[in-house]
Amino acid sequence: MKIVITGGGTGGHFYPLVAVADKIFDAAEDLKLLKPEIHYLADKPYDSDLLYKKGIRFQKIYAGKMRRYFSLKNFSDIFKTMYGVLDTLVIMFKLYPDVVFTNGSYVSAPVLLAAKILRIPIFLHVSDAIPSRALLTSTRSARKISIAFPEAADFLPKDDKKVALIGNPIQDELLTPLTNGAHEFLELDYNIPTIFIIGGSSGARIMNDAIVDALPQLLLEFNVIHQIGKNNYRETKGRADVVIYDHPFKNRYKPYAYLDILAMRMSAGAADIVVSRAGAGSISEIAQWKKPSIVIPIPESVSRDQEKNAFSYARFGATVVMKQSNLSANLLISEIKRILENPDIKEEMIKGAINFSRPDAAKRIAEEIIEIALEHEK
Repeated sequence: MKIVITGGGTGGHFYPLVAVADKIFDAAEDLKLLKPEIHYLADKPYDSDLLYKKGIRFQKIYAGKMRRYFSLKNFSDIFKTMYGVLDTLVIMFKLYPDVVFTNGSYVSAPVLLAAKILRIPIFLHVSDAIPSRALLTSTRSARKISIAFPEAADFLPKDDKKVALIGNPIQDELLTPLTNGAHEFLELDYNIPTIFIIGGSSGARIMNDAIVDALPQLLLEFNVIHQIGKNNYRETKGRADVVIYDHPFKNRYKPYAYLDILAMRMSAGAADIVVSRAGAGSISEIAQWKKPSIVIPIPESVSRDQEKNAFSYARFGATVVMKQSNLSANLLISEIKRILENPDIKEEMIKGAINFSRPDAAKRIAEEIIEIALEHEK
């Protein structure tokens, strides 16, 4: 059995694919099938060590990207896309997998086109409240479509057998926060609440700036764990060092460029509230952790999905949405205090998170993929 997974470009696309691959291996073992060959097709491996560790084979393909802003690369990438389609068609013909699974992004477009030409079954996963352009072009030919936000169904075929609300796949390691030893591990003060801020793997400058401006007041009452992001870490930490240089509780601020899985689980376990961007993966993890939250979506002019994700999650009563245009240190401080000082609000947000979360999403998707692959093998 051969399965192709494709997508990527960001951790929000890559790690859910790996989570599904893990469950495919588990499901095949439970069914006493030969271990499937899983091939990851993308323009770069994103995390080659993890792919090797998981037994997933990387195959480089070429794909152009259409940006939502003016760039000369939009023109040059047309030719990259044309070459990528032909090159990917050859690769897919040689592999001839039993099913293709993708959660979108520009890199999936040539793989999906090749799959349609070769009549290979397609399984689409829509991780955001709005399907990406790459996914929308393949909805009619897809055998199965899973969604994580109810609103995504409005853009898809009205077919109860094809479309299912399953949730976003999350790596097993991130499903359960670690509470025992978390405060010691992160050197936090036990006697005060903890705010966990997720700036994203790359970083979020405007959001990080507001956090730094709020630090002098926040540190009077809270521990602050701040995943800044690799791209902005040096600049943001340098500014924070200046702002809280003579603050009596500056040791309550814990900045990180990146959190590995253990540190992420410890941070989630220690957190009383999470402040985050509104990426689909981040929202799904926060919901699984059962934490009250404030989400700050990237504006729609930059990202077509984050605001829709945020307001969809808010309809469950699980979060407060703070638009970037309204973001300020004072407003952020006020909202954090309002939530943490009101047990009823906290409890309602926890209930909303539980209602949104679907911890078995990766397992359900994997089982569907194997079923489709077995049919295709016949």
